[in-house]
Amino acid sequence: MDSVTSIFGENVFNETVMKARLPKETFKQLMKTIEDGEKLAPTVANVVANAMKDWAIEKGATHFTHWFQPLTGTTAEKHDSFITPSSEGKVIMEFSGKELVQGEPDASSFPSGGIRATFEARGYTAWDPTSYAFIKDGVLCIPTAFCSYTGEALDKKTPLLRSMQAISKQAVRVLHLFGNPDVTSVKTTVGPEQEYFLVDKAVWEKREDLIFTGRTLFGAKSPKGQELEDHYFGMIKPRVQAFMKDLNEELWKLGILAKTEHNEVAPAQHELAPIFTTTNIACDHNQLTMELMKKVAAKHGMVCLLHEKPFAGVNGSGKHNNWSISTNTGKNLLDPGATPESNAQFLLFLCAVIKAVDEYQDLLRISVASAGNDHRLGANEAPPAIVSMFLGDELSEILDCLEQGKPYGSHEKEKMQIGVTVLPDFNKDTTDRNRTSPFAFTGNKFEFRMLGSSESVACANVFLNTAVAEELAQFADELEKSSDFKGDLHKLILKTIKEHKRIIFNGNGYDDSWVKEAEKRGLLNLKSTPEALAKILDEKNVKVFEKHGVYSPVELKSRYEIHNENYSKIINIEALTMIDMVKKLYLPAGAKYAKFLADSVAVKKSIGGADDSYEADLLKKVSALTGKIYSEVQKLEKAVDGVSKLSAAGEIALYYRKEVFSVMGTLREAVDELEGFLPSSEWPVPSYGELLYSVK
Repeated sequence: MDSVTSIFGENVFNETVMKARLPKETFKQLMKTIEDGEKLAPTVANVVANAMKDWAIEKGATHFTHWFQPLTGTTAEKHDSFITPSSEGKVIMEFSGKELVQGEPDASSFPSGGIRATFEARGYTAWDPTSYAFIKDGVLCIPTAFCSYTGEALDKKTPLLRSMQAISKQAVRVLHLFGNPDVTSVKTTVGPEQEYFLVDKAVWEKREDLIFTGRTLFGAKSPKGQELEDHYFGMIKPRVQAFMKDLNEELWKLGILAKTEHNEVAPAQHELAPIFTTTNIACDHNQLTMELMKKVAAKHGMVCLLHEKPFAGVNGSGKHNNWSISTNTGKNLLDPGATPESNAQFLLFLCAVIKAVDEYQDLLRISVASAGNDHRLGANEAPPAIVSMFLGDELSEILDCLEQGKPYGSHEKEKMQIGVTVLPDFNKDTTDRNRTSPFAFTGNKFEFRMLGSSESVACANVFLNTAVAEELAQFADELEKSSDFKGDLHKLILKTIKEHKRIIFNGNGYDDSWVKEAEKRGLLNLKSTPEALAKILDEKNVKVFEKHGVYSPVELKSRYEIHNENYSKIINIEALTMIDMVKKLYLPAGAKYAKFLADSVAVKKSIGGADDSYEADLLKKVSALTGKIYSEVQKLEKAVDGVSKLSAAGEIALYYRKEVFSVMGTLREAVDELEGFLPSSEWPVPSYGELLYSVK
């Protein structure tokens, strides 16, 4: 591999490339668009397009595409070549500013939640100049937003950009009150840690459930799972290390700041973490990361599983969303500084986040709701479905002192006493980490730990940005009319702490007592996706999105429809896959083995005196389980058929959760129990042990 510094960003039309290839004035105008949000003139777009085309062709590209993120949760692209016919029967390579700025993909076949009818096909993509264009697989990819003919957002990027604009506007209002006139914009930054599993492709190909659904719908627990905690941060296997090396190289070429890699808790589970970057770019990069993980794994004869819970009985995969707020002058607004107790600006922004998480805990839960994540949240591996905040001892004590009107006695940094003289001295952090908290303060940022591994980070950040923007707007409204800024600021901080401290919880989120305590505090416990989605259209939620121009009521209603439909479709596919596997694999295997046992009993009886207790006893168990499986699969078929009587998306999703999903669970239990009685040679699919330890 070439040196990292030489390959980093080599396939990206980044600031360095633009500065070298664009006229000075064009570059200056483009940077104003990127940094200050100014509109881009068509003349500038034409110059940029030509330079971008020449650069891409030199890199071997022949086509371009508007790369966007529809509401499928994945990315989309339609390739067009640069060729234009010439008068001599030849072609020339052209790319105009209009082609750069705007595209017209068919919008009718993407999810719209009722915004667009099938016959209303026109949609538009619009260039996002704040996210650099890049070359992937010989194609110039231009990051874009995607909207309908009537202007509604049909993607995940448009609301994200709107939410970033909203929080910037309100944060700047607050910062000007603190005497920061040089602050003209604020950006949220994100570093999404990505967990994933790697399994051997040859083994994966024998599992219909993994192929169709991304998770194992059946599978008895392996004799060894994660009980010994020996995989976490353990030595990385050579085959996985080779995958990681190639993945890093591909990510670095695209300017993606891949930083940390290690084994995760479960066998075959791993993690990649990037350095922070601006939220919309981080979202683009995470989508590319997931795509490249799958591509690079395939080159190494492996399959990358991004499902939140591909295997029962071991940890699932999440995506920790490290979120912060920074000014255009380089100030991190969530950095407490050396004396957070006297840092009023930090305390006000901290209070805005506390108030936002408390008042919009339903939105934060909705933002991570999915069929896959329902398996993970609340288990002893991920935060519970109850939203709460962890602040740690120091900040919690500061807020308590403010509330009680007591002076805060700051604590000196404590030296770590390890007891080995040769080890260097270092300061102990003022707060521990709480891995059970859904929303934890970790020094100068918040780690939103509820996100599922397969989902785009856009939705969580849209909801978080908007909620915080609303609280900052309320603070600005109150303080802008104040005649005693310091006094009213203190009262506002104090009031916010008193009214919203219920959301702060520094204890063990896995403890059953927390569920009862959260209920006493009046916190929501939305255990499943359909239950959570039902709250997205609550009046307060519709109003906050409309107020800040993030979602119109029509757009929000479409998300409600789409997410419910997506949940129902996923459970339906899983149910049909279970039915197919049971009928074609498990019932025939059980019947075949039962026949073998019956024949063995008959033979032993025929010779007289032979002990057939093992075969006879096992025959009863196998026959009973086979009968139970047959009964349960019939129940599942009936449950799936029952959905035809319903029409409303929310009603259908709840039906799948309550009626179909529960039967799937009992069917799985019976099949998994049967697996324990059949010889491995007679079991029709690879076991958990073969899957989890397939990569040598």
